This record gives sequence, structure tokens and C-alpha cells, in this order.
Amino acid sequence: MDRALVELLSTEGALSPEDVKDCVALAADSAQSIDRLLVGKGFLTEPQMLKIMAHYLGYAFKPDLRDAEVPRDFVDRVPVHFARSNNLVGTERVNGLTRVATCAPFDLHPMDDLASILGCEVEVVLAPKAEITSLINRAFKTKADMVDEALSGLDDDELINVDATELQEGEDILDVSNKAPLIKLVNMILFQALKMRASDVHVQPYPDRLQVRYRIDGILYDMEAPPKKYQDAIISRIKVMGKMDIAERRLPQDGRASLRIGENDVDVRISSLPTTYGERIVMRLLDKSARVYRLSEIGLDKHNEDILRKYVAYTHGVIFVTGPTGSGKTTTLYGALSELNTNDKNVLTIEDPVEYNLPGISQVQVNAKKGLTFAAGLRSFLRQDPDIMMVGEVRDGETADISIRAALTGHLVLSTLHTNDAASAMTRMLDIGVEPYLVATSVLLCVAQRLVRVICPKCKELVVPNREEVAKLASVELDVDELPEGKLSRGKGCDFCFGSGYVDRTALYELLPIDEPIRVRVMERSGASIIKREAMERGTLRTLRMDGLNKVRHGITTVDEVLRVTQRDET
Repeated sequence: MDRALVELLSTEGALSPEDVKDCVALAADSAQSIDRLLVGKGFLTEPQMLKIMAHYLGYAFKPDLRDAEVPRDFVDRVPVHFARSNNLVGTERVNGLTRVATCAPFDLHPMDDLASILGCEVEVVLAPKAEITSLINRAFKTKADMVDEALSGLDDDELINVDATELQEGEDILDVSNKAPLIKLVNMILFQALKMRASDVHVQPYPDRLQVRYRIDGILYDMEAPPKKYQDAIISRIKVMGKMDIAERRLPQDGRASLRIGENDVDVRISSLPTTYGERIVMRLLDKSARVYRLSEIGLDKHNEDILRKYVAYTHGVIFVTGPTGSGKTTTLYGALSELNTNDKNVLTIEDPVEYNLPGISQVQVNAKKGLTFAAGLRSFLRQDPDIMMVGEVRDGETADISIRAALTGHLVLSTLHTNDAASAMTRMLDIGVEPYLVATSVLLCVAQRLVRVICPKCKELVVPNREEVAKLASVELDVDELPEGKLSRGKGCDFCFGSGYVDRTALYELLPIDEPIRVRVMERSGASIIKREAMERGTLRTLRMDGLNKVRHGITTVDEVLRVTQRDET
């Protein structure tokens, strides 16, 4: 091994002389390149390795590609399979050459092939594989729709002969070579959905067509509409993927499939429902490789983040995160758990389903058919010497009672509830049968949240509000003078945001610390509206609407989004 690289591994990589010697020996004995060996054997993380290799080889290192713009000719000329299989993506075009990001600095042949495809010189930039994959997904979403290509290959024989082969566990949906056109079609529908950051795919039958719809950032968009004659074949193929009964069309069914898109593992939950015009399918997509957000990244301002961090550091008590389905509650809990030191704490979670894998934490999947419910899992947790427990959801009195009693016996319990605001979490506990004195003495903090879309950074502009917008501002008691330069931020619509003016989502928060006056009200069984009003008067509660308007002032979201997800604060 080169002496200069050995010195870099010792100085920048903090490897001991023995580790460096082991690396040299392993590299000599195996066919692996040194970069893959360092990461594969756990000597360095991928970013550490890439930073050292960039220094050694004289390349630039880009740890973050979120702001990169893939050149148009790269998208037009380079097949998505080539880019994905070789982890290559163009980041910019400069002076007649294309800068290309890779995570494999010693793989030179794909780079030569890419130069031939592009017809120009390429300059290497090193970046983590996850960043490259994410940028490829964003770049190729605007390419010609591959669903049309798959549709063109369908013939009437496929309407009868549905491929009955089940989807292999972890099958890559991009591998469509030698696949029947019908399978290509379903795979491409899923691929398009994942590229466009969809959380759900709806396959909805109408009298004259089969409409495919994607839920992106909480909003449903109509996409492809395959002809009606392909309906039964497409729905049967999806049911085969989910190991469902394709002969049963009169009863609702549930299924699931695990697949891959390139390097990413995706869990698909499939639900079928018989309707007037045929079976309706909804597929929930869960990208297992998506990163877990930290508390500083989920939309908490400094005031709210300080409060949440304070209570997450407690050794015992209950913290409830409330909101409707799909409001980001689990993301908030994962953000809290990811920042806890798991080396000196035993952390257990029971979820339905387990959405992300957290290192150093034991996660349990609910299995009601086998008797593993939230309540049964919690009882077992108490015999596992836990410090912190996360319960996916408190659904019944038994789960609530065990959670409360676990908090009273010296454990920190994090859980979710379906209530409209933070104060209602306290009254919900009383409604499902927990004694007031138990609730009052164990609950530390109630958090309510909603998700709003974020203004697209690519087409964001400041505009003077028109009469209609001024009226909306007045309806939420927001003065135009409070806005920067008296102007509103909005997205005018571009290719990056599909013309919507929004990309991604952030959360609005309402945090209610349980202080002594609230404990007194809980003991008196007072209503949620009384608890909320008094907390607002004391200044200990900032509502969802208040947090939303603060994000409007800072140009993060729009008044329309805040009005869509929050209610007026009654005082």
C-alpha cells in the first residue's frame, strides 16, 4: 500500500498501526479494493473513507448532494440502470466537462463508459452512496414515463395469463430484463412512485379506466390511467406480489411485500377493497433505507426543541405525541430515541409496523394473530430490565394502564395517541379508564403535531399579498407588517416540485408541559378546552396555529397550508 495512504489512514482515519497492518494484509489476500475493505470490515464509516480517499487522490468530497442539479444531457443519455448499478450521477456541467459523483473511487471502467455515453470528459467527485441514490431518484423523475413503454408491450394474452410467480423477498423492481410486460408495468408504477417521494399508491377503478394516484407530501395526484381492459390483470399481479388470494374478489384483503429499488429496501403494505367498478388497491410504501431525522431537523423551533429535549432526558414518566394518522408522530419519537445514549440505557420499542431500524435499540413487531399485542409486549418489556420504552400507540385501557404504571415504577415511556390537540391527551386517558391520580402523577408532556408542505426552494419568491391573501392573513390575525418586507413567500411552481410550489413537509408543534395547575384540573376531571385555555393564559402553551403562523413569517410554509391543518384557537 502507498506510504502516503498509510499515513492518511493513521492521521485522518485514527487507525492504529496494527489496524493499518491488518488492512494491508487483507487487501493483499483478497480481491477487494482498499476503500470497500475499510468500510466493509468496520475500520471506517463511508464518509470517513471517502474524505480520506478524496485527500489521497486529489478529488473533491461532497458529503451532501441536496443542492446539486443533474445536467439535462446526463438524464437524457444515461440509462437509469447504468447510473444506479454503478452509483454514478452527474452533479454539474462546467467548461465542457461533467462532474460526476461516485462512492467507489477505484472503479475506473464505469467512469470510462460514462465518458463515452456522454461524449465529454468527466471529473470525479466523491459522495456517500445514499446521497448519490437520492440524487438519481430526483433526477430521473422527470424522464419520459416508462409506464407507457411497459403498456405498449402488453397484449391480450396477458389479460388471461397473469404471471402467478410470487415476488421474491427483496426482489429489485428495477431488474425488468426478461420480465413480462405486465410485471414491468406494475414495477414501473412502483418505481415512479418511489422516485416522486410518494407515501401511498392508489389503484382506483372507474367505469372507463383504471386510475393510478400517488400521495405526495400528503396530497393525492392523478398519474397514469391504464385502459380498463388491463384492470383485472394489473390488480391480480399486485395481489400476487402481496401473497393474497387472487380468486377472492368479494372480500377485503391485506398483504405485504418486500422489494428493492437499487440499494434501497422498501416494505409495501397492500390493501384491497371490492367496489362497484372492481377491486380498489392501496399500497403503502415504506422506504427502509430512509434516514431517521434528528430533533433539530423535524420542524421544532428552539423554544419547543429545548422543552422536548428537557423531558426526553427524564428518567421516568410518560410523554405522549398526538395527532391524526400520517401526522409524523413516529418520526418525532424516532428523532427523540436516536439522540439518546443507548450504550448506558436499555431501550425497547413495540410498534405496528416497525418503520425504521434504530441501531442499539431492540424493536418488536406487533403480531395480534399470535397474541403479541401492545399490552402483551409491554408486560414482557417490564421483565427485560428496560430504561426507556416506546409504545407505537395506546389503543385501549389495558395498554394505557400498563404504560402509566411502568412510568410510576421508574421507566420513561414514549407513546402516541389519536387526539386533536395536546390537552385532549389528558382527558383521553381518563375516558379509557385510567384513574385521574395516575394520569396526573405520571404524564410529563403532551405534544400535538400536524404536517404542512414546505415552499419549494427552487421556485420560492417573495410577493406583495393581494386582496384575497390580505383577507386570509387577517382571518388568522397575522399583520402584513410582521412579514419580511411586507411580502409573502410562495412557490410559483417548477419541474422540481411538479408545479405544486411545495417540496417535502415539516411539522407544526403544540407542546403542553404538565405542570401543577394542569394536574389539579386532571384530578377534577376538567375538560380539555379548560386545560388548554388556562395553559394559553399562563403562557405555557403555544398552539399549532401559533407555530404555523410563525413558520409563515419565516417563509417556510404558506397561510393556505396552516389553514388546511389547524383550527382556530378558541379562548
